[in-house]
Formats: sequence, structure tokens, C-alpha cells
Amino acid sequence: MTLTDFQATSTEMKEILGRLAPYLPENLKTIDTTPQLSFTFAPFTGREQRPAMPSTHDDPKLSYVSEPDDPGEHRIREAARRILFEMYHQAREAWDDAAYIASLKKAAASAGALWTNYEQALEDLSLRYEYLRDPNAAAEWRSALSRLIDAQDSAMVTAVAFDECAEKIANARRRHPYTAMERDAALVAAGYPDAKDWHIAYTGEYGERRFVDLAARPPLEERVRRLVDEQDAHVLKISRLTGAVS
Repeated sequence: MTLTDFQATSTEMKEILGRLAPYLPENLKTIDTTPQLSFTFAPFTGREQRPAMPSTHDDPKLSYVSEPDDPGEHRIREAARRILFEMYHQAREAWDDAAYIASLKKAAASAGALWTNYEQALEDLSLRYEYLRDPNAAAEWRSALSRLIDAQDSAMVTAVAFDECAEKIANARRRHPYTAMERDAALVAAGYPDAKDWHIAYTGEYGERRFVDLAARPPLEERVRRLVDEQDAHVLKISRLTGAVS
């Protein structure tokens, strides 16, 4: 018997819900029996205990009765058991989502500011690097290179700072394996609508120091390291071609 198979009269449903009354989840708000059985729950915070279906085996009105012994009671009790199971299943789903959102809300508290810092540092780095192509840079080459190095260092510092926060965000999913929510949707629900623009690597990428696949999505620290290597190689080539270094 499934819930869709069970067609109860209003009297039967009233009887079932009456028997289940002591076992209902605390956050259960309403039970709608028309046109089909559905439940609504008051919002979970995710800090409550995860809803766990209570045992009804010792309840004289809900314990198992075989169909040959009493077809009517068997039908009522089987329906009650399945209704209670579905009720707690939906409650756990709602709680799992809420708990994930709560974890992300805490993990991402400083992410917005850290991401802004990184973007600003990266923009400054781009400007410093592009300036080297300006004819005016030749007159102050050493100073221009010094400012580039400072910008590289700043970009790396902000990248590492954001990575530390991003790793916490990535790890939050591991602690909530049962939620069906996608991370971006959960971050929006946690109050971070701009999170879709953040660069969050896979959990296992953080802490790595060897990235073989250049097409992978490494943490920002690795992305900045690659960028700095490219810039340094270009500057070194210019210096060699112009005779600045041998």
C-alpha cells in the first residue's frame, strides 16, 4: 500500500490522524487531506535536532495487526504507519536544507568582503602589468616592475584569504550529505545572492600543491600563482631581448 493507493473516508482519516497525534513532528504546521495528503512545516532553523520518526510498536492503536486477523485494523494501521513515515521523511528533507543553509550562512560571513578585496587586487595587478607595455614605462622600468611585484603579492594575499573562507563553504556540503539543495541556491537562501560570482573550488583541491590538469578549477591561490608565473616569464623574456639581463 502506498499513500496514493490509500483512499480514506473522512472518518477513517480523522481516526488515523487522531492515533498519530502524539507522534507528529514538532514543526508540523498543517495536514491537508484534499485533494491529496500533504504536509506543511514551520521553518526549520537547522539548529534543532534532525527529525527522527518515533517508534509506534508499543502503541496498542498502532502496533502491527495482520490482515487475516483484522482486515479493517490492518488497513488503518498500515496507512497510519506510511503516513507517519512520509511525514517524517518530508520533515527531514526540510531540516536538511535548513541545516545546510545555516552552515553556509556562518561559513560565508566574510566571503563577500574577501572576494571584493581579491577582485580589486586582481584589477590592480592587471593595470600594473598592462602599464609595462606603455612607452612611458621605459623611463621608470625598475619602479614599474617594483609596483608589479607589489601588486602580485597583494593579489596572492587576497587570494589566500578568500580561499580560506571558500574552503569552509566547500566543506559545508560534506557535513550535510542528505540535502538536495545546490550550493548556489543554498547560498542565496543564506543571504548571499552574489555568491554565484565567487570562485569556489572542489573540496579536495584545497591544500593541494600539485595541479596537473591546467583546465581544472583550482583555488585562487593556484590561479594567481599561474598568472604570476606567466607575467614573470614575459618580463624575463623582455629583459633578455633588451639586454637588461644576460
